[in-house]
Amino acid sequence: MPSADQRPHRVLVFTTPTCSWCLRTKQYLRDRHVRFREVDVSKDPRAANDLVRRTGQMGVPVVDIDGHTIIGFDRPRIDRLLGLSR
Repeated sequence: MPSADQRPHRVLVFTTPTCSWCLRTKQYLRDRHVRFREVDVSKDPRAANDLVRRTGQMGVPVVDIDGHTIIGFDRPRIDRLLGLSR
């Protein structure tokens, strides 16, 4: 839980249903009690187009933490942006 002077992080996870790394990313966040919003780009063409425009590629997972884009399941960077320690 964030302290009174901290606001929660804004976390978006762009996924597809068949992506095993997406499942790992979501489970990693759940295990650390991080709230996130999932965007399934296979069902949301506008989000898919926006993702390509922002990242230059079509791969998932892509994690957006407070406006910082992480391509793939990069645990050290996720931890750093969220202020998590192992």
